[in-house]
Order: sequence, then structure tokens, then C-alpha cells
Amino acid sequence: MRTFKCMILLMLVILCGCWDRTEINDLAFVTATAMDLSDDGNILCSLQVAIPSSTEGGNRGGAKDNQFFIISAEGKDGNEIHRKLQKKSSRILFFSHRSVIFISEHLARHGIDDVLDIFTHDPKYRLKTYIMIVKGGDGRDILKMKYPFKQVSIEAVKEMEISGQDLAVTLRDFYITYASEGVHPVIGAIEPDSYSKDSDKEIYNFAGAGVFKDFKLLGLLNEKETLGLLWVTNQLKTGRITAKLPHGGEVGMVLNHTDRKIITKNSNDFVHFTIQLEGQGSLAENTSSLDINEPENLNVIKSALEGAAKKQVQDFLIKIQKKYQVDSVGFGQELYKNNPEKWAVLKNQWDSRFPEADISVEVNLTIKGAGMIHSSFDMQNKEMRK
Repeated sequence: MRTFKCMILLMLVILCGCWDRTEINDLAFVTATAMDLSDDGNILCSLQVAIPSSTEGGNRGGAKDNQFFIISAEGKDGNEIHRKLQKKSSRILFFSHRSVIFISEHLARHGIDDVLDIFTHDPKYRLKTYIMIVKGGDGRDILKMKYPFKQVSIEAVKEMEISGQDLAVTLRDFYITYASEGVHPVIGAIEPDSYSKDSDKEIYNFAGAGVFKDFKLLGLLNEKETLGLLWVTNQLKTGRITAKLPHGGEVGMVLNHTDRKIITKNSNDFVHFTIQLEGQGSLAENTSSLDINEPENLNVIKSALEGAAKKQVQDFLIKIQKKYQVDSVGFGQELYKNNPEKWAVLKNQWDSRFPEADISVEVNLTIKGAGMIHSSFDMQNKEMRK
């Protein structure tokens, strides 16, 4: 009898199957989202949906030239927008494969607290999705672009973001920074390439970063200022520095290893930060007449590159400290870690005290190699003529 009951139970388990499963043919895979501000002040949400390949091999219909399509809907809140979007798709919208969320600069300046709230409550929205600002344009225009190296263009943006040369911020990163004391979020920015004329092979440019405070975009950092941000926040993996030399010509350096340390000093009414930046790399350009085989010439080049790097970082610090007046680096966090008692006194005043804080920068570069650029070609030609 016991054996008979076990057999019945086993049959029930086998026959039941997955009662709540969703077939892959019933899903529409969303690869990217764009959020814009409509003329009526509503949120205009656009989705890039991948076109599936034919089961017979190759692409279905014209999918070879169009690997995705766009659907858009306008509404006042996330529930209304999602309902409208779902009605435009014959398949269930599936968001777990979404790589990037684009937010137009116009909407970001208006405020994104309601926009980001859409992605926080539903578990199908992954917090590891990247978030970016579209400089001077609409997010839905980025979704429509065709990238020559990828079947779905947004995958190219994802890979370029995580390459280590530009600012890569996920929803999770944004929320953690926003919830932390003594620091404000920064998001990477993107724009269409102005030199890309072929509509079938359009590319993107990373256009620096956007500085936020209270879920509103205060302003943008250019590429050089963004490099300064990445270096000071210890996120820089690789970068380039160019410097003019005193006797004419330029030198360029590729950084392949960087580090930073922030030292805090404070008294009753005084807060001082010293940023110590370290960098290693090789020379990538030399248009001067200096032969870097000579140690004294290499010292001149090293000094010029350190001065250029220092100015680049100082320009970034002046912009966030004096123009935007927002601590995008986390100096407040450094103060909290080194002197919690002092931070307890200053944290409610930090937005007004940070613009007056004294910040100095020290840079030390190590040149590991120079390749074949011992001197400029012009100098080599002159030597050969002698």
C-alpha cells in the first residue's frame, strides 16, 4: 500500500509540470529604456525591444537590417506608462535583459525622483542596469541609432561604459551614493557623434558626466573634468594626459595604473583636504625636439605632465566646488571616516561649508616606457641630413 501511494505521488509530481511558466516565445525582450519629458510635463517612456531570430536559421523578415523596434507611451506615473506599453506589445514585456536606461538632459534638469521610483519596487527591474544622461537631446533618439559592430546597438553602449575609460553608474550605484552622507551622485553622459553621417552606421560619443543634487541635474562635466573625477574618486582604470612643453611641442601619456589618497586636516573653523594622486604609464606622443633618452629631458617631460594633470583635476574641483557647489567626490565621507565627531557638527552645514573648504592637489607620475618615440620625427630627419 505504501509503495502504491509513493507511485501515485510520483505521477502527480511528473504530470503537474510548471503550472506558472512563461514560454520564451511569449516574451518581448527589452534591451534599453529611454525617459524623456513631454511637452505636457508628463514622462515619455520608450523601449527598445529585440526582434527574435527565426527558428529556421538566419533572421526573420528584415531583421538583418533591423534587430530591434521601438515602442513609446506617455503618462504621469509608472503604472500608467507600463499599462500603455504592454498594450502595444503582443508579448509580455521582459526587462531582465535591459542594459541601459537613458534619461534626457531636459528631464534630468527637471528632476528624476519620480522617474527612478518606477525602477525600485518591481523585482523584475534589475538594479545592475546602467543609467546615463543624453546630453542636449532625447533619449528615444539614442534608442533608434544603429551601431555597426553590434546586432543590438545598446550592447555597444554597455561594453563601452564598462571599459574603464568613462563613468559607468548603475541604478544600484546611484541609490547607494544618494543614501550616503557627504557625497552626491554623478552619472555618465552620452551624445550622438556629430561626424557620423551614415544613418545606417551611427555611433555614440561619451560626453563626460552629469552632476546631481536632490535628484536634479545641476550641470555637466566635460571629458577632461570627468577624468579628474574618476581619478580623485579612485575609479580611473586608463586615461590620457597631454602637456605642452616650455620650449615648444607636446607630449602625451597613457595612464594604465592610478591611485589616490585623500588626507584631511581640520580645526575649529578650518577644513583642509590634500589629494595625493599617483599614476603610471608610458609616453604615447612626443612632438618636441627633446630626446627622452636624456634623463634631464625626461624630468622636464615628467614635470610638464604632472602640471597638466594637476590643472585638469583642479579645473574639475573648481567646477563642483565653486560653480555647482556640490560634493560629488565624497570629501564629507572622508571627513566622517577620519573625524566622526567633526562630521557630526558639520554634516547639516556641509552643503554651505564645502564650497569654502581648502583643497590642494599633489601629482606624482611614473613613466615606465616610451616605445619608439625617443624624439620627434622632425628631429630625427634633421639628424639624418647631417
